[in-house]
Amino acid sequence: MNEKKFASTGDMREKRISFTEIGAPGSGCYSFTAEGDPNSGVIIGDNCVLVIDAQATPILAQKVIAHIREVTDKPIHHLALTHYHAVRVLGACAYHAQNIIMSDLSREYVVERGQQDWDSEFARFPRLFSGHEDIPGLTWPTVTFSNSMTLYLGGRVVELHKIGRGHTAGDMIVYVPDSQVMFAGDLVEYKSACYCGDAHFTDWFNTLDRLSTFDMQALLPGRGDALTTPKMVAEGIKLTKEFLSVLYGSVADSAQGGKTLKEAFDACNATMRPAFGDFAIFEHCQPFNVSRAYDEARGIDHPTIWTAERDSELWAALNG
Repeated sequence: MNEKKFASTGDMREKRISFTEIGAPGSGCYSFTAEGDPNSGVIIGDNCVLVIDAQATPILAQKVIAHIREVTDKPIHHLALTHYHAVRVLGACAYHAQNIIMSDLSREYVVERGQQDWDSEFARFPRLFSGHEDIPGLTWPTVTFSNSMTLYLGGRVVELHKIGRGHTAGDMIVYVPDSQVMFAGDLVEYKSACYCGDAHFTDWFNTLDRLSTFDMQALLPGRGDALTTPKMVAEGIKLTKEFLSVLYGSVADSAQGGKTLKEAFDACNATMRPAFGDFAIFEHCQPFNVSRAYDEARGIDHPTIWTAERDSELWAALNG
């Protein structure tokens, strides 16, 4: 790897984990958060458990499972993956779930770039991939859907929806109607930078508008603290929109003005840093975010595949 190392390689501090029931007391919906690391969600049904997002390795997944066992001994039958990024999915084998569920477009992502994504993220996030030797291979779904599907955890209804492109082309949300709790994956972040390397910026805003039409008492974002009141939910969605708007607006202005990618990166950093510079993984995400925004602003709809080599070259070019 180039001597100019990714910002995340220096983040080796163990994060403090929180496992909290969200929604009304007795909702059976839980958030697993870790100070800006990828979140997981848990829904306890009448006869089984659904986990949302697996974590990066089986070792990290076992931490989620340990917390689940503090509140229930019901079997984990279902694992829903809100999208396909290695830090979200490669711990899947630890759950021994009967069903691994993705949207159809997320499965296409695995086919097209699953191994490249694994290689890429492995190099970027060494702490999250501690224990990577236990990963048996790419995570593949056993069930996919195109628009929506319903799961029945006994008598409990859980809705899975694909409401539009955003963080990736295949983003899924998971909604629990009886408790009005939403698990939004990386469509929403709270005081954490949005990773936009595979994003569809202009669609993302419309997707967030559709997300806002659900009746939500609580929402678990992809990173950051759980949003535990309707006011916090609205704030989290608004903050995500603001982050994306400032980012894409700055880069689009640069691209349309004929500036180079490096010039766009420097201008975007200067614009964003006062409001967002202290967000989790901000420094890490910026080169990938600006590169993808620059491509989309120039009419490239399908995100270019990230490889470990491309990552390293971009990081060195923009941070040199």
